[in-house]
Amino acid sequence: MYGKFGEMDFARKLFDEMPQRSPVSWTALIGGYLKCRCMGIAEGLFDAMPEKDVAAFNVMIDAYVKKGDMLSANRLFWAMPERNVISWTSMIDGHCSNGNVSEARVLFDVMPQRNLYSWNAMIGGYCQNKQPQEALKLFHELQMGMTLEPDGVTVVSVLPAIADLGALDLGNWIHQYVKRKKLDRSSNVCTALVDMYAKCGEIAKAREFFDEIKVKESSSWNALINGLAINGSTKEALEVFEKMKSKGYEPNEITMLGVLSACNHGGLVEEGKKWFVEMEKYGLTPQIEHYGCLVDLLGRSGCLEEAENLIETMPYEANGIILSSFLFACGYAKDVTRAEKVKKKAIEMEPWNDG
Repeated sequence: MYGKFGEMDFARKLFDEMPQRSPVSWTALIGGYLKCRCMGIAEGLFDAMPEKDVAAFNVMIDAYVKKGDMLSANRLFWAMPERNVISWTSMIDGHCSNGNVSEARVLFDVMPQRNLYSWNAMIGGYCQNKQPQEALKLFHELQMGMTLEPDGVTVVSVLPAIADLGALDLGNWIHQYVKRKKLDRSSNVCTALVDMYAKCGEIAKAREFFDEIKVKESSSWNALINGLAINGSTKEALEVFEKMKSKGYEPNEITMLGVLSACNHGGLVEEGKKWFVEMEKYGLTPQIEHYGCLVDLLGRSGCLEEAENLIETMPYEANGIILSSFLFACGYAKDVTRAEKVKKKAIEMEPWNDG
């Protein structure tokens, strides 16, 4: 208990005074130090632990996975005398988070027993790594197995793949499944459905489902604002943004990206600049995506000098997306001098892509 609340000095004192220490006591103390981000102390305790059980290994593997240290996670995983489904699933999740989906799939295929968490981790991993077809194939496998039933996490995991592929029929089936299983009580599931419909171009359905959500969260508003923006419904996106604020919801970085995207689609230069500046009012620091959106808006509107100044003064190194966007704007405006300058910079950044 004390470890969980970060009172590690007291927890350690109790631990040291124990006449006998069980694996549970060791694991609780290790977990406490990990929650306090004291990885070195946790590792020392784990190494000193006389009898390591599966739970202790799992706690350390989970910590390495969250840290992105898959080398250490692998070392511990293969050193385990026995592994349970949690051990395997942690490793699958870790490999997917680090972009090594093929290694995750190898583990998924050879693990002796799978539960729904394992399936969700692998399906979500494919979506996370932009392999929507593989995600849907695995989702179909899960359905065909008949032993496990997709839950809210499965739905949230698979809906981005449906959106990426525009598989609206399957999206509609998922929607009916959600209603049938009463999964629409989950804000995450509802938000994922709004996002899916919007990305499939079914903006009326996205709005209809959004209106049905009884308890809306910021993520629900963001999904609708961004969905309206990508479908070119600038006025509606900004109206929803104003309504969101009037209901007492604080905009976050994702909200503002949707607002800037809406301004970009509508060619609203002054309004886009205004909202970019006002991010500070909400305690938000513009990320490279926000800068990129404003550069694109300025470039598309012919404000090349402003766009160029923004690229040169922003606190990030311009990436290929921003430079390509600006290069296109220069080409459209027939500004050869600026186009050559930005093309040279783009080639310096990505010499393999000199086209």
